[in-house]
Amino acid sequence: KDLHRSPPTLLFEVGKTEEVPLLKTEVEQWLKREYPEQQSDFTVVSQDFWIDQTAKGFLIFRIIMGLIIGISVVVGGVGVMNVLLISVNERTPEIGLRKAVGAKKGDIRRLFLAESITVSAFGSMVGLLLGAGFALAAIPIIRFFADVPFSAVLTWNTFLIICIVAVIIGIIFGTYPAMKAAKMDPVEA
Repeated sequence: KDLHRSPPTLLFEVGKTEEVPLLKTEVEQWLKREYPEQQSDFTVVSQDFWIDQTAKGFLIFRIIMGLIIGISVVVGGVGVMNVLLISVNERTPEIGLRKAVGAKKGDIRRLFLAESITVSAFGSMVGLLLGAGFALAAIPIIRFFADVPFSAVLTWNTFLIICIVAVIIGIIFGTYPAMKAAKMDPVEA
């Protein structure tokens, strides 16, 4: 036997890491079926360890990004609330006038909730456009420095989710200023 000669090697590539165990089993079964007398002459190996480590790395990345996004949403919401509290204080005479001419608490509350939703939606859209712009601008740079296929994925679902979250944030963080404005006494305002 020539020990310096490499044995024949077949390399299979799969689209998703979840397909690796199934493909490994199928290849083993096919080899056993096609070469029953030579079963000890072949070995089917996979990169299970590295695939598992990569999957764990992506999971950690997703968790960290989720935490960063969560903190950003809370900070943005607090910012919206502060803007509205300032707006309530500055518009005290307007609120008093509205109440004096017949506006109800619900009218004042809806006015400030609508303002809160508008501010948070506008801020979310600006952030989304800037983020998408930076992501698209980064693609050529990443491709230049790293020899890996890379692309940014921007879907309509992403835009829809961001719009829904913006409305929810506007409602949650706009409720307190809206309630404060609605509770104002028209005489004091």
